[in-house]
Amino acid sequence: MSFLIDLECSDCGKQLPADRLRNLCPDCGRPLLARYDTEEAGKALTPDILAMREPTLWRYREMLPVRDESAIVTLGEGGTPLMHARRLGERLGMDGLYIKDESVNPTGSFKARGLAMAVSRALELGAESLAVPSAGNAAGALSAYGARAGIPVHVFMPRDTPLPFIVECRAHGAAVELVDGLITDCGKQVAARKDAEGWFDVSTLKEPYRVEGKKTMGYELAEQCGWVLPDAILYPAGGGTGLIGMWKAFSEMEALGWIGPERPRMVAVQAAGCQPIVRAWEQQWPDAPEWENARTLASGLRVPAAVGDKLMLAAIRESGGDAVAVPDGDMVRGVREIGACEGIFAAPEGGAVLAGLRKMIALGRIDRSDRVVLFNTGSGHKYVDNLDALHGDQDA
Repeated sequence: MSFLIDLECSDCGKQLPADRLRNLCPDCGRPLLARYDTEEAGKALTPDILAMREPTLWRYREMLPVRDESAIVTLGEGGTPLMHARRLGERLGMDGLYIKDESVNPTGSFKARGLAMAVSRALELGAESLAVPSAGNAAGALSAYGARAGIPVHVFMPRDTPLPFIVECRAHGAAVELVDGLITDCGKQVAARKDAEGWFDVSTLKEPYRVEGKKTMGYELAEQCGWVLPDAILYPAGGGTGLIGMWKAFSEMEALGWIGPERPRMVAVQAAGCQPIVRAWEQQWPDAPEWENARTLASGLRVPAAVGDKLMLAAIRESGGDAVAVPDGDMVRGVREIGACEGIFAAPEGGAVLAGLRKMIALGRIDRSDRVVLFNTGSGHKYVDNLDALHGDQDA
């Protein structure tokens, strides 16, 4: 089923067997990434075969890490639409504007992809209990997939996380702990207690398989675009697993012979109140130090320090991409505009990428003739408390 070979450290290159539960590289503490036998996988899986398969992310199973089909934990994730945003494009003077709408995934966000993969692999490798720090959507997804797998889940979220996320996790039977502070403070709680409690830590990029689920956004996008990638992708980057995963997917697809060497420009969009990647990009730093006093209504972008900072910056650099920050008010206006033009109730992170596109056009970094894909990573329904400005001051 899978042509998984092993795990390789993204920084020092150390290779490790993939047949046991692992977190970060034991030598340098950086993320581990799965490697595949693309030569053999390319013989077993072709675009013609894909066309006959189910419309979920598991259609790419040869290039996914689960070896035993019986270990797959699924709620029907993946297969999200790529919408031609015609009316929104008309406002911007763009014919080639598209929205990849991840809000239609189970649990209402792209996090379903990563947690479906992480939970499936954890089940396959014998995990007995799972824990995660989360700004909301990852906690909801882990809770749902843990319930589906019959594995106990412990989630740690900032105390000011929007209530719908907390209710969702409890509805799925997860043990929920609210922490005074940010997602980084939640991560410290998991790290301090996981060994004594017997939890396997599925934090962003601290285990190797969430990124494997997220990379399927790149596979789907290529397939939906007829194997010709867009000129630019704008992605809301908190932990950055989706951006990193797609960049990995493009490399794998080239090795499979499905696409050529051309790549989209990868544009990371962050909040003005929490922009460690943008600052590092502008300063040409190799990594992204922690952002102090992080503030934004977009919970998924309130990540002051990302484990995958080097990988994000590398993808931006290698693609000839960019990084841009936008204020919360512009995110809210973006949510309103996407909803009014395209009928998609986007999360604030989705509103952020539209605001980022406007800024990139104004700066002359994206041309109106470019074919551009915006990623809406979640549903606005979970953010109704944060989006009061939708019903208030138009200049919020």
